Amino acid sequence: MDKLPPKQLVKNIYQELLPRLQIESVNPCDPIKVSYLPQPWRLLGKGNYAVVVYHPDYPDYVVKIYAPGRTGFEEEVEVYHRLGYHPAFSECLYAKDGFLVLKRLYGTTLYDCMHFGLLIPKQVIKDIDEALDYARSRGLHPHDVHGRNVMMYQGRGLVVDISDFLHQEPCSKWNNLKKAYYWLYLPVFYPLRLRVPYFLLDIVRKCYRLGTYVKNFCCQLSLRLTNIKYLNKYLKR
Repeated sequence: MDKLPPKQLVKNIYQELLPRLQIESVNPCDPIKVSYLPQPWRLLGKGNYAVVVYHPDYPDYVVKIYAPGRTGFEEEVEVYHRLGYHPAFSECLYAKDGFLVLKRLYGTTLYDCMHFGLLIPKQVIKDIDEALDYARSRGLHPHDVHGRNVMMYQGRGLVVDISDFLHQEPCSKWNNLKKAYYWLYLPVFYPLRLRVPYFLLDIVRKCYRLGTYVKNFCCQLSLRLTNIKYLNKYLKR
């Protein structure tokens, strides 16, 4: 973190934002609830563990604040430290007391691109693939990369959320999204410029989450049954 954000911005965070901000993570699987955001701060986005806001006087910086009781702050700081600089990722300029000041990435999430019918060129997918490979070369493990965590800006791909890149367990979200892009989006949505309502996108997202849960449950159940089978054989000897 050789670069530093404006001192006045950091001062405003401590004096205006943090003392009055009211956020709560009700369910770790759902976005954070924002009860109150002091003026003139603007909400840019919210995830399951943190919210992202910005000050209109400093539009090129965003502040990511973790909800009380939610972990991940230290891990995200470590991820940014390992990443260094790459054009497809943001940069961490300040990190302390449960919040990070990041360089703002401009663009539209692929999730929103589907809603607005914006064309997503192949270069966007290639850029994100290259960025994830770069992260792996830095000892990281791209995780939880989905339509809301990647963006398109001027025809290029960006990765917005890297907070889970220390998780080593396999994650197939990005590969599944790529399959949907090449098998469904390019032949159907791209030429017709179809717009998908948010409620349908949310249904797909929840069905995918349910399907993943069922798949993992079945795999664990199968493993346990196999272990019981071998244990019974061993006890019968």
